[in-house]
Amino acid sequence: MAAKKVRLFANIREKAGTSEVEVNGDTVSEILDEIITKYPNLEELIFEDGKKLRGYINILINGENVQHLEGTDSAITEKDEVAIFPPVSGG
Repeated sequence: MAAKKVRLFANIREKAGTSEVEVNGDTVSEILDEIITKYPNLEELIFEDGKKLRGYINILINGENVQHLEGTDSAITEKDEVAIFPPVSGG
């Protein structure tokens, strides 16, 4: 299993202290588990009620929201671009 690069944005990036992490996993769920293992302080930002992904967290694979794919069961390859970010607003 090759490591996957995951880009982090906004307050998730700030809490992790980095804009990119390398993790192992073949699905979104597996990479999220590894991210939380490496950065436990991100759990409250990403999940609610245990392992339920917060509704406002966006996870994209190659620019497509996983909600339009197979959710956290979506497969990831080492060639995929994965990004995790909270909602962004401007004014």
